[in-house]
Amino acid sequence: MSETAELRRQAILWAQKWRWYQRNELPWNRGRIHWELMRREAFARWPLHGNVLEALQQGRLEIGPGVMFEPGVWLTAPDQARLRIGAGSFLNLGVMIAAMELVEIGEHCMFANGCFVTDGNHRFDDPDKPVPWQGFTTKGPTRIGDNVWCGANVVVTSGVTIGERAVIGANSVVTSDIPAFSIAAGAPARVLKRIEYP
Repeated sequence: MSETAELRRQAILWAQKWRWYQRNELPWNRGRIHWELMRREAFARWPLHGNVLEALQQGRLEIGPGVMFEPGVWLTAPDQARLRIGAGSFLNLGVMIAAMELVEIGEHCMFANGCFVTDGNHRFDDPDKPVPWQGFTTKGPTRIGDNVWCGANVVVTSGVTIGERAVIGANSVVTSDIPAFSIAAGAPARVLKRIEYP
């Protein structure tokens, strides 16, 4: 292959990757995303990352009214995955939500900077295949109840349920269910106390 042909091949590959990974930056897609959010009474401060437009248009990304996305939020729901975010929920800077099958976030939840919520795990069991090529597994849906507050850099893993009005401390890793009205923290997160109301 000539040097010119090789450069052309590399340029085409780069353009294809840019168009895929940066598709939300294309002005017409950015406008369509804002239109879809407006119709749902939700709002995003740019940039918003992930396959947001396709998932919204296909009904796999459900967003309630009053949802707010701060810059750098990343939402992904590929193939048949579903992602539901309840009314009034707030995702701060750099929050990442990745659905493989189903991630549900209740109403009026608050996620501080850098949180990551997923229902999937990378496979790594094939020693002959690079980890990024091995695909994903899941332990089942990840569900977060209404009025849950997750502090900065909280990770919520596959198959976990967090009950309503729970508070998860910063830098915690939630690997098992957290009951409603609980304060939990740690890696793995453990219940520290119950929230009592007068």
